[in-house]
Amino acid sequence: MADFMTPEQRHNNMSRIRGSGTSPEVYIRKLLFSNGYRYRIQSKGIPGKPDIWMHKYNTAIFINGCFWHRHENCKFSYMPKSRVEFWQEKFTKNIERDKEVKRRLQESNHKCLIVWECTIRKMRKNQDVADEIFNKITGFLSNDVQYLEI
Repeated sequence: MADFMTPEQRHNNMSRIRGSGTSPEVYIRKLLFSNGYRYRIQSKGIPGKPDIWMHKYNTAIFINGCFWHRHENCKFSYMPKSRVEFWQEKFTKNIERDKEVKRRLQESNHKCLIVWECTIRKMRKNQDVADEIFNKITGFLSNDVQYLEI
């Protein structure tokens, strides 16, 4: 199947995808801040440069896009139809980098929380789901579990 955009249009489209300050990330930051949690953004001294670093809780929070980080069994984690080899290689590297970051965080005794983009979409649609997920986040912050994906 041919791409419906020219290479220049595709390049312009892809160049506008941000790495930080995304809508899902801002949503979680506002949720945390409004509930009294304080954090740093893009802390360079922590392995993986997490989206949110909570020093008090020794916790790195990553807001992962389902497409880019290949959320298993998620409808947003589809494979593009064009340049399949390129995308497969890119996704493999992303997955390997995520595993390495998780390993380095564990070695340095930092907690790691991953919040998937699809979870945040559900939270935005339904306040009961948002409350349930936020309770999972606060429970994770207050216990000794080292890793959680939601």
